[in-house]
Amino acid sequence: MTHALEIDLASGALAEIIADIAEEAARLILPYWRSNTAVETKADASPVTEADRAAEALILKRLREHWPEVEAVAEEAAAADGVPAAVGDWFWLIDPLDGTRGFVQGRESFTVNIALIHGVAPVAGVVTAPALGVTWASTARGKGAVRRALGEAWRSIQVRDRPADGIALVSHSISDEEAQRLAARHGCNQWQGTDSSLKFCMIAEGRFDAYPRLGPTNEWDTAAGQAVLEAAGGRVLGADGLRLAYRKPGFLNGAFTALGG
Repeated sequence: MTHALEIDLASGALAEIIADIAEEAARLILPYWRSNTAVETKADASPVTEADRAAEALILKRLREHWPEVEAVAEEAAAADGVPAAVGDWFWLIDPLDGTRGFVQGRESFTVNIALIHGVAPVAGVVTAPALGVTWASTARGKGAVRRALGEAWRSIQVRDRPADGIALVSHSISDEEAQRLAARHGCNQWQGTDSSLKFCMIAEGRFDAYPRLGPTNEWDTAAGQAVLEAAGGRVLGADGLRLAYRKPGFLNGAFTALGG
């Protein structure tokens, strides 16, 4: 059933297609940014806008056009209808607008995330930052990770060797004291707060060294970023010290740490 999908994954065609889809969604989102778009509150108290819903509808439509047999677990559908009780061996995890709070506040670090899961592992992923005009992607298996700015060609990226004075990225949702403690726990004397899956990509391109996260997240928040970071030579480890896995109950993550070299 997934023969075409596996061929596209192996050849790198899948990465190109989902990058184009994410960038199309980014173009749809941008007119809503800094435009006083209406904000609603979901049952989990997180915000949602028409941009989230429109981008998700577009992404789901495009994925069905290319690979109609592959199921999808997407943030807004899950919020409206609940997460599915079960999915197949291959499925998509989609966050159409990660960092909605920052988006509503006019910040730039919101992203579009599309990831392909096989079994319990992310095997392909794309992250696009609409306001920054940049996309990051894992390529064909074993071929690394790439980055492109709007209108430019792909270029390879990789994590850096850990410097003596590492820099951590942390969520904006934690206090300065907690950020400092988390950074120090992972050998980083400096830290910077930012939104969304952008943190995975900034480590993947060798600008930062760690992203520790304590609070719960959804699997669609992390899957695409994890695919990019792992393709660039990094790791994402759960609290048990093992590779962060997917298809967990409720599609929820516990604590994890994303690491570069």
